[in-house]
Formats: sequence, C-alpha cells, structure tokens
Amino acid sequence: MNFMGMKKTFFSISSIIIIIGLVTMLVTGLNQDIDFAGGTAMHVNIGKTFDNKEIRAVVSDTIGVDPSTVQKVGDGTEVIIKTKEIDTVQRDKVFQALKEKYNLQQDDLFSTDNVSPTIGSELRSQAFLASLIASVLMLAYITIRFEFKSGIAAVIALIHDILVMLTVYAVFKVPVNTSFIAAILTILGYSINDTIIVFDRIRENRKYMRKEAFSDVVNKSIWQTMARSINTSLTTLLTISALYVLGVQSIKEFAFPLIVGILSGTYSSIFIASPVWVMWKEWQKDKKTKLKNA
Repeated sequence: MNFMGMKKTFFSISSIIIIIGLVTMLVTGLNQDIDFAGGTAMHVNIGKTFDNKEIRAVVSDTIGVDPSTVQKVGDGTEVIIKTKEIDTVQRDKVFQALKEKYNLQQDDLFSTDNVSPTIGSELRSQAFLASLIASVLMLAYITIRFEFKSGIAAVIALIHDILVMLTVYAVFKVPVNTSFIAAILTILGYSINDTIIVFDRIRENRKYMRKEAFSDVVNKSIWQTMARSINTSLTTLLTISALYVLGVQSIKEFAFPLIVGILSGTYSSIFIASPVWVMWKEWQKDKKTKLKNA
C-alpha cells in the first residue's frame, strides 16, 4: 500500500472526525463534571442494588434539579449523586426523599461536598498547562534525537489525538472530570512512543536509501514497523477493553476514551505524523531546487 499516496484520504478522515467534535462542542458543549464546572456531590449508601434512573427521578422530583451524574460505586449498592451547587436545605430534602424510598438510616449519608467553580477553573488551567508542558518537552526530545521537522510532525499528531479525544467526550457525553487529565496525558505518552518507533526506522532507512524519494523511505519504514505498532496496540487494547467490560461506571468513563485514544495514537503516528514530515521535506527540497534554477 502506498501510504503517502493516500495521505489526503487519511487527512480527510481525521478532519471529518475533528469537525464533528468541534461542532458538537459549540452546540452542546462538553459534559463537565463538578470537578470542572463546580457543584455538589452526595455519597449515599443505598444498601441494595438500584436503578440509576430511579435515583435521578427522586432528585429531580424533589428539588427540580436534574443530576449531572448518578454513579454506582463500591459493590454497586452505593451511589454518588452530582448536581449543580445546591444549598443545605436542598441536600437535606434529597436525602430525606432517598431515605423514605429506600428505608435508609441517617448514617447512610456518607458525605456531601461542594466544589467551587473557581477550583474547576484552576483544574482546566492545570490540564491545559500539563498538556502544553508535555508537548514542549516531547518536541525538545524528538528534535534532539531526530530533527526539528520530526518534532513538529509529532506534535501535530499529538494535537490530532487530543482533538479526537475531545470529540469522543463531546459526542458521547463522557463526563469531563479529573480522569480526563489522566487520560489525555496517558494518550500523549502512548502516541509519542508509536511516533518515535516510526521515525527511528525512517532515520535508519535514510542511511542507505539516500537516492530514494522521501515518500518511498517512509512507506518502507511504515511497513517495517506496522506489525510492531499493531501488536503493541492490540495487547494494550485487550487490557483496557477488559477494564471497560468488567469495571464499574467510573472505570468505564476512563477506559472508553483511552480505547479511542490508543487507536487514534496508533493512527496518527502512521498516517498523520509521517505524511506531515514527508510533505515538509518535499516542500523544502522543491524550494532548494527552484532557488538553484533561478
């Protein structure tokens, strides 16, 4: 397969996915959990299995506020209810309604916490700063190990992966909470690892393919690393998929974006970073040729 000859197709696929995500974020926004948006969290021991819809209905009917999250925790008999910030009176009303419906005791209310929107704003800033620092350090590392063009191509692939993950969060309404930061940083590290494997093989092949076109060197390098990239991704995906299938809701909310992020990271390393590097090198070569002929 001529991967470089299909770069427009690969770029188009990524563009469509990212545009869908950006439009969704503009229209409906991200499903920000109270970690980012601020609000109230109540941890209640129901003492038996329950339906999330019933809990949601109790809260909504009692105080007229639809919970942003109703999450089973522990062995599935405890619940964390997250809403926009409510006062003490409203919290008491919610617990009394749950107490009557499920025959609870007063000590079944494990905790209630309010998170200020200011804290959420700080978390957003920290998430952005962490991603920025990680990208800059990776750019510096790849520039030192390979060249500046490789570093820029790798960072473009990382930005692609972040945008794809944001698309997943926006379209599937995955709660954006502290796990979001961990997921983003995990995918950044995973994606750059795949990219370095491909670039390392490109560097090795260029030593004895000096007269070959850049696209031919990259095509050969991708084929030589394809099996390793696929096998690495599959083994990781099997583990994460098991967590998603067997884990509780909070684990699933972390595992699902990771699954998409791993697929995106493998895809971008092969079909985004490498073509960007080729296009830049070919443009630079054409520019030098035109200057010589001028």
